[in-house]
Amino acid sequence: MPTSFTYIFIWICFFFSLTGQTSSAQGVRQVRYQTEVSVYGASSANTPFWLRSNQYGIVPDETPFMALRQSISQDYRTILSRTDSLKAIKRRIDFGWGAQAVINTGYSYQLLIPEAYLKLKLGRSMEVWAGRRREIIGLVDSTLSSGSYAWSGNALPLTKVQFAVPDYLPRKGLIGFKGFYAHGWFESGRFVNNALLHQKALYGRFGKPNWRVKLYAGINHQVMWGGHSDHLVNNATIKNNQLPNQFSDYVNVVLARPLADRTDVDTNRISHFDQENRIGNHLGTVDLAFEYTGKSFSIFAYRQNIYEDGSLFYLTNIQDGLNGLRIRNRRPGNPSGIRIGDLLLEYLYTQSQGGSLFLENAAQRGRDNYFNHSQYQDGWSRYGQTIGTPFISPSPMSRSDLPQYGFTNNNRVAVMHLGVSGQVLDFFSFQFKASYSENLGTYEQPFLRPIRQFSSLLSISSPVAILKGATARASVATDLGDLYDNTTGFSIGISKTGHF
Repeated sequence: MPTSFTYIFIWICFFFSLTGQTSSAQGVRQVRYQTEVSVYGASSANTPFWLRSNQYGIVPDETPFMALRQSISQDYRTILSRTDSLKAIKRRIDFGWGAQAVINTGYSYQLLIPEAYLKLKLGRSMEVWAGRRREIIGLVDSTLSSGSYAWSGNALPLTKVQFAVPDYLPRKGLIGFKGFYAHGWFESGRFVNNALLHQKALYGRFGKPNWRVKLYAGINHQVMWGGHSDHLVNNATIKNNQLPNQFSDYVNVVLARPLADRTDVDTNRISHFDQENRIGNHLGTVDLAFEYTGKSFSIFAYRQNIYEDGSLFYLTNIQDGLNGLRIRNRRPGNPSGIRIGDLLLEYLYTQSQGGSLFLENAAQRGRDNYFNHSQYQDGWSRYGQTIGTPFISPSPMSRSDLPQYGFTNNNRVAVMHLGVSGQVLDFFSFQFKASYSENLGTYEQPFLRPIRQFSSLLSISSPVAILKGATARASVATDLGDLYDNTTGFSIGISKTGHF
């Protein structure tokens, strides 16, 4: 999976890191590292759902025996004083970088590079970065969630170039905005090779940062477009084995412009399929959220509305979406007892999809078939893993006696999800996830009956006193039901963090 460019990039980062920690009038720059060793085991060849999901693609579907992970990064300068801050502001440009390598051993040997990026800060509020970087997109809890719908951190990050305003601006304003604009590249060896990614998002906040109540809203837009395929032979689906990839096509992709009413379409290179739809595979969410911060607790409630084939515009799939409620304990812990830090409840529903009918030129825009596509038949995936919510899983992950269809044979799901995190005796940290789902398959290939599945995870970690900066972790996960093979698995590991 990694390329020679990736190896060169890591060595460049290592070269920069030889300068170590530096201190100057502009602030402190540190090179940080994390080294981790983990051992895995399971009652079957398959890794349990919550041991592998939302791990940025670094835990394989088949249970590895051992995993070695090495991360190294250098962030922007840390300002030490007001004088340093003023000098840093005058400079207005800063840089950082990061990289991670993962080796999995077991049924097969696997080397992955989930992160390798360079980033540049422009002024106090803008950032440009290039490479691979871990991201979760959407208004959602980032640690206990079942997964943000469109971009959950379930798959290996894509190679991208991204321009962003990462924090709400103005910082102390009543109304603030943040967002990003990106261009990316999918991996080679897909059904459609050389496919490209267009991605953007815009989010707004109403309420000053110190207010108890704040409201949020925003939209994210992902498009898989372009590429070449020798497997698509229907002239109505592709022309000359090449999907539209000119600059004018890119403009149509960015604007999500339909071609059905256009009279200037070049039919020599744009197929009937593209003419009747939009160029590329479009999807995303429209998000709403509410936050309340009190003295002893805070509440964060959110809703992600799904769009893919126009159903949301007509509100025919308004039932579908991700609903979440996180309650955070802001009171100090009890050194002699148990402290619950975060409690999360989520409900994911995708069984509507606008209904079973799709009628042209009508408000009945159903059969959305989430994450599947007639041209990009690898679906919304990266190296075979779902980019979005892991509950819309690849067909090979389900039991072999279930219908196999497209990229995913199961995109009509209803999931109840619970997440809890906290501390025990002010020494052990724990995290618990439990998910129960009802799975109906797809409209094209429905399951003969509703398939129910339960998956859980319990993780415990604690510092290792004799190794400064080291943390020991142990996790156990279980799958019970008729969607995946029944299995129980575990992982035991130790990690060491520090800087130089």
